Amino acid sequence: MPERNADHSRFPGHVDWNLFRIFHEIVRAGGIGAAARKLNRQQPTLSAALKRLEDDLGTPLLRRTAQGVELLPAGRALFELCETMIGAVRAAPHEVAKAAGRVEGVINIRMISSVVSAAFDTALADLHRHHPGVGIHIEVCPWRAVIAALKSGEAEIGIACDSAPDPALRYQPLMKEVQQLYCDRNHPLYGQTVPRPSDLADRAFVATGADEPEELASFRRRYGLGRQVGGVAENLHEAKRLIELGVGIGFLPTCVAETLDNRGALWPLLPETALPAYQVYLVTRDEPARNTPTELFLAEILGRLGSGQSGT
Repeated sequence: MPERNADHSRFPGHVDWNLFRIFHEIVRAGGIGAAARKLNRQQPTLSAALKRLEDDLGTPLLRRTAQGVELLPAGRALFELCETMIGAVRAAPHEVAKAAGRVEGVINIRMISSVVSAAFDTALADLHRHHPGVGIHIEVCPWRAVIAALKSGEAEIGIACDSAPDPALRYQPLMKEVQQLYCDRNHPLYGQTVPRPSDLADRAFVATGADEPEELASFRRRYGLGRQVGGVAENLHEAKRLIELGVGIGFLPTCVAETLDNRGALWPLLPETALPAYQVYLVTRDEPARNTPTELFLAEILGRLGSGQSGT
């Protein structure tokens, strides 16, 4: 379609605003056929809608390829505008409720244990201060259970690691978590640094079961750690307890150990250059129908993460 000069002065009153949503869905789905299936519409209907929008704007927006569609420069600019418009439409009822002083309800959060995030804590505190009628329900569970709860709709917000992100969910980096291998103060290696993790393969080990991140599990298997399991704890607080009691050596996030070990009972065994690390995410469903408290909390924490306030 050749581009043409057009008089856009009448565009706002003339255009069908539903065309923007259809265009947005085509891009998000990666093709007209995929968007038609998602919207339960006929493919020719969406093709006609796209052509109407291009005609109204006077320029092509997409290029069809064997893999789906490819955004042209004008389409890329429009897609970014559509993201803003759709976000504003979703926010409208929540902003109106906030202005009217009618923010009530419950935020359902599933998260892995012992997350240390200033952005998360501050966002929760600000929400409670501004809207004390909102209930905050936090349930701690292994990271796979967090992901499952989000996909099933049992939770609106999750905090978890995930080595294989699910395409049905959205992941916003929250913090980087580093794991260290600790022993108790009565352990024969207390006060020492072990440069080769494989030298600890035959030591009694405290496992964290289903809560173990995949990156940590791969590190442990690579060096043969955990062959002799002395204890298992699904909660990091209980894992720390078993390590302190001398049941075995075990991994803990460094931020957790530094926060909870106020008696110097734990000793880090590995050099900092050898420590496994992974990303912890703020996870949400893709385009869910969220309640107002959840939307307000997400706006608060995403604003903080966008400004670089995600540190532990």
